[in-house]
Amino acid sequence: MAYGEANEGSELVWHSDSENLDIWHMAGTYALQVYKVTAKFPHHEDYGLRSQMNRAVNSISLNIAEGSAKSSNKAFDYHLEISVGSTFEVVGASFLALQRGYITKEEQKVLYDEGERLAKAINAFRNALL
Repeated sequence: MAYGEANEGSELVWHSDSENLDIWHMAGTYALQVYKVTAKFPHHEDYGLRSQMNRAVNSISLNIAEGSAKSSNKAFDYHLEISVGSTFEVVGASFLALQRGYITKEEQKVLYDEGERLAKAINAFRNALL
C-alpha cells in the first residue's frame, strides 16, 4: 500500500510497495529498451506508432504502481491485467514496426522475448497474489 508521512520539514514523503517488486523493475527496463528502439522511428511516426508504443510501455509500470496502492488484491490484479495487455500491445506494435522497416528482425526479437518474459512474470505474480 502506498502511503505518505510527514518528515521534520513537514514535507510529505511517499513510499510505494511497487518499488520493491521485481516486475516493476522489469517493466522499467523494458520501457528503456522500447524507447531506445522507437527513437529511431521516422519523424512522421512521432504521433503515430512511436507514441503508441511509448505510451503502452509506460502503462505497464504505471499500472503496476497504481495497482500496488489499491486496498485489495482483486483491485491490484485488475491493474496487473492491464499491464499484461499493454505488454502484448507493445509486442504487437513491434511486428508493425518490423513490417514498416523501422526496426530490424533482431530488435523485434528482443522486444518480443523481453515482452514475453515480462508478461509471464506479471502473470506469475498475479497467480501468487490471488
